[in-house]
Amino acid sequence: METSVTVIWTMIPIVIALIGGVVILAILLIRALVKYIRSKNVRQDREKTRVSLGESIREHRTRCKMTQEFVAESLGVSRQAVSKWENGTSDPSTSNLIALAKLFGISAEELLREVEDCL
Repeated sequence: METSVTVIWTMIPIVIALIGGVVILAILLIRALVKYIRSKNVRQDREKTRVSLGESIREHRTRCKMTQEFVAESLGVSRQAVSKWENGTSDPSTSNLIALAKLFGISAEELLREVEDCL
C-alpha cells in the first residue's frame, strides 16, 4: 500500500507539469488566432497592392505592345513569372521591378506611385 501512495505522490508533479504545458500551449494558440483575426485589414490592403501592381505591369506591357514572352526574355525570367506578377499571385523582386520600369520607359518610382494611387 505504501508503494502505491509513493507512486501517486511522484506522479502529481508530472501531471501538473503536463496540464501547465497544455494551458500555455492553448494560450499561445489563442493569442496567435486573435492576432491573425485583427490583421484582416492589413492582409486585404496587401492583396489590393499586389493586384494593383499586377494591373499596372499589365497595363504598361500592353501599352508598349509587348508580349509576356518578350518581357520575360528581356528580364531573364520565365513567362509564367510575368503572368504571376500580372495576376497578383507573386510580386517581382526589386531588381526585376527596376528592370520592368526601364523596359517600359518609366521610372520605378512612377510605377510604384501608380500602385499607391490605387489604394
